Order: sequence, then C-alpha cells, then structure tokens
Amino acid sequence: MRKQWLSSGLAVLAVTALAASAALAQTVDTSRIESAGQNDWLTYHGSYKSHHYSPLAQINANNVGNLGVAWMHVPGRSTRGLQSMPLVADGVLYYSGSYSRVFALNGATGEVIWSYFPELDEALISRQTHSPYNRGVALGEGKVFVGTMDGRLFGLDAKSGKVLWETRLIDSQKLTVGFTGAPLYAKGTVIIGSQGGEWPGRGPIFAVDATTGKKKWEFLTVAGTDEAMKSWGNDSWRTGGGGGWMPGTYDSETNTILWGTANPAPLYDWSGADYKTQGARPGDNLYTSSVIGLDIETGKLKFYHQELPHDAWDFDSAVGEFVMLERDGQKYVVHPNKGGFVFVYDRNLGVKNVWRLVENINFVKDIDPKTGELIGRRDFSAGKVTEPPLCPFIGGGVSWNAGSYSPKTGLYYKIGQEWCMTLEVQKTTPVTAPQVQLNIGADFKMAPPPGGEIYGHLDARDPITGTKKWEVRYPEPPLGSVLSTAGNLVFVPDSRGVLHAYDAETGAELWKHNNGTGHQGGIVSYSAGGKQYVAVTAGFGGMLADEYAPNFGGVYKSMPRDDGALVVFSLK
Repeated sequence: MRKQWLSSGLAVLAVTALAASAALAQTVDTSRIESAGQNDWLTYHGSYKSHHYSPLAQINANNVGNLGVAWMHVPGRSTRGLQSMPLVADGVLYYSGSYSRVFALNGATGEVIWSYFPELDEALISRQTHSPYNRGVALGEGKVFVGTMDGRLFGLDAKSGKVLWETRLIDSQKLTVGFTGAPLYAKGTVIIGSQGGEWPGRGPIFAVDATTGKKKWEFLTVAGTDEAMKSWGNDSWRTGGGGGWMPGTYDSETNTILWGTANPAPLYDWSGADYKTQGARPGDNLYTSSVIGLDIETGKLKFYHQELPHDAWDFDSAVGEFVMLERDGQKYVVHPNKGGFVFVYDRNLGVKNVWRLVENINFVKDIDPKTGELIGRRDFSAGKVTEPPLCPFIGGGVSWNAGSYSPKTGLYYKIGQEWCMTLEVQKTTPVTAPQVQLNIGADFKMAPPPGGEIYGHLDARDPITGTKKWEVRYPEPPLGSVLSTAGNLVFVPDSRGVLHAYDAETGAELWKHNNGTGHQGGIVSYSAGGKQYVAVTAGFGGMLADEYAPNFGGVYKSMPRDDGALVVFSLK
C-alpha cells in the first residue's frame, strides 16, 4: 500500500513539475533565438550567431573533474549511428535519431515526455546512400520541425508531439534524395535544404510557413538564376547536383538567410585543365560549393561567394557554421570549407580573409586571402591519381560538424583533419530514370599525407587572422561537434568514444570520459532546475565512419554502426 502511495505521489509530483515547466515556458521565436538565453540551446548552432558556446559557468575549469553521468537515453534503431544536435528550451530537451524519430525529454531526469516515429517509405530509404540518419530538429512557435529522408517536413506540437502539419517538398521516389540535415526557424519561416550533391538533381532549398506548413519559396542551388545557368555548359545544369544539406543561419540586420551549398555532380569531373569548356559539367557551376544570402521573405538571391568554382574534389561549402562576430567596429562572418580553408566575410559575403586550418592541402596551391580566388588548381583527366595523393581526403579538411567560438577568450576552436586519398577518375553518364542514381565519377581510397601519418587536431585560433594559440592532436580525426563554455572549457567528443574537456586558454586536458562508442554528432550545454548539464550524442556510423575500421583498426573493428545513446553529464 505504501509503495502504491509513493508511486502515486511521485507521479503527481512529476505532472506538477511538468505543468510548472509548461507554465513557465515562453514561445520560441526569432527574438528569443537571437538573444540566446543562457539556460537554453534553441537552434542547431546555439543561436543565429553560430557560436556553439554556452554562457553557463557552473561547470568550470576548477570543478570539471567532478563531472559524471547524470542520465542517458537510448533512442533505439540507431542505424548508422546517432548524428543529431540536441536542442533545449525551458528545461525540455528535444533531439532526433535515425529514421527521423523525435524525442522530448525532461532535461533534468531524462524522463520521456513524448516521442514521435514518422511512418517512412523504408523501401525508398534502403536504396539511398546517405540514410537513415537525421541531424537535428528546429524549434519555433510551440512546434518542433523535422525533415525526413523521403522528402517531407513535419511540424509537431512541442508539448505533445502531435503532428500539426506535414508537407511534401521533394518527389523522393523520382529524385532519390530527401532531408538529413536540421531545419532552421526564423521569422515565422522554416528553411531546410535537400541532401544529395552527388545525385543528378538541382539541389533545392525550401522555405515553409511555420504556422500552416505551406511552402513559401524554393531556391535551386544549381542554375537558380539566368546568370548561373550560363555557368553550366551543355545543359549540364539539368543534372548538376547541388543542395544545402546542413542548416545555415539568419541575419536579422539584413533580413537574410545565410546558407552553404553542396558540390556539383559528378563529384569528380574528368575535364582536366580545360574545365571551362570540357568535361561533364563545363564552367564554374554556380551556385554549387558556394555560400549564398537569400531574402527570407522571397527566397531571392541577394549575394553569394563561390568558394570553389567548378568543384572537382567534393570539398563543398554546405558544411560548417556561419560564425557572426564583431571586432574593431567591423562585423564578420566566419565560414569553414570542407577543403580545409576558413573564409572570413563581411555581412554581405564579401571576402575579407582566407586562412588554412589544415596542413595537408594540395587540390590548390593556395587561395588569395584578399579575393578568394583559387591559385594553382589541380584538375584531373580520367585515370589514376596517386602521386602525390589528393589532399585532403573526401571527408574533408573539416567535416560537417561544427566548431565553437568563445566570446570570452576570443578564440575559435575547430577540428582539422590531416588525410589524403588516391583516386581513379572515371567518365560517367547521369542516370535520371526511372529513379535518379548516384553519380560520383571516381573510385577513391584513404591514404596518408606525403611524408607523414593521418591525424586530427583541435586548434584554438584567432577567427579573423587564423593565428594559432594552441593545438591538441588525436591519432584519428574526431568527427563530432565542439562546445566551448563560460566555464573556461572546451569539450571535444572524439571518434574513439572519449569526451574530453580542455582548458579554453591553454588546451590542457582537465577531464575525460569514455562513452563506449564513437561520436559523430552534436554537443550542447543547458540548465534545468538550476543545474548545468552537458549533453552529447554517441553512436558511430555513416560513410565516413565506415572508413575507420579498415584504415585504423583498433577499437573501430568492434565498434557498432547501429547503436547510439544520448549521454548527459552534470557535477556529482
């Protein structure tokens, strides 16, 4: 009898606590995301400034040694790992897993408040290459937004998980691709880009009304304007690839969406040095491998910079954050490129500087820091490319996960990847019927850099000049996101499964914990009930992670590809 009373009492307390939390909850809107309240993590990049920084300092350099696991959540069916970035609002943590499954959890206890598993076209998904992982959700106007691999965007009630609207945006049966990246919410609009630069499509980015789910506009990253269409020879724009598979950000001062775009198809063109007139897709191939600014109301292109004209290496620009910061009265946007360079722009995407994050780069000799022009391109004809191997590897000098900028230290913390590959470029013909097929145009294999070994590194650098303050090395490149905090800490979840905490000023390791499987997703910090937590997704999988066991062996030989967990830490 007493046990029953206690159970009933706890249930009442839990309901009361959730009711109180709901009563205190405020609408997540544009102004709230922009102000980035310290207790929350409201959008993929933390706020529109994309700092991936938490102003919380309860966990700090002096007490991080007392950090321990507070709770865990196992989402199940984590095929190809867990790659999501959690979000937190008013003490409730939201995240997604494989197959676009969405969870709302009590941020203090891990108790499941609701879950939503969409019914998917799994026959279609089984034919896709980048599936079935999902990299995150967006919050806004009392809703949770999530995209699916079969081309739909959902608006869920944030309190119950009930479907409020569902909108089909892509004919995935024909085009094969769907959505793997997180949406972005801003100003009553949900923006999401399709994945699949390697598929012969035109890479759309969509805007949807957050209230009704009605499509507002669509921008094609391949030949989306008359100017761009002229940059694709031989009608190659019809099968040009493109896309914008990772979320960008919103600049309220100019009412502009900033977004990165993917590579053209085929990945590896055989044009050689005559790429302007020869090969599969002659010309610069606008707006692939670019950063673009779109009017949030109309989707009209306002400005752009093509970081890699005629990208022949799959070092696309869809990866990475748009770090907004100010220095000496000037406003900058810092954007890393998969090629291993970091571009510094003004707010209209005018080039202000370009600096190297990684050492092993030979697809170009350099990039002009004043103009962004590529110097000494390395374009290939059909056949083998072995001496020297192409650097970096297809995984990039940086991967798709985010670095972190700390306003407290003024440093940008970013993972660099030192690896290369041999390549055999092959002539291909795009296949578009009855269903679009993958169009890569080469076989490739990971290789060490000339005269060295593969490794990864965390750099602490000046975000504008690239000047390095300190570096930490890893035997294999880490693939997860980075988090810095006001507690003078930098957290790095590595590929072996170890979560590290470093002193943000010196790089000295202060704490580590083995989560038992590799990390390839997001990490955030938030506060619930007056207590600070650090939440990280663990679970290794996907095309890049699949390369670790055959190339590095060791712990990767036994590491599962179909498991994952959300692990949440607090002070003991």
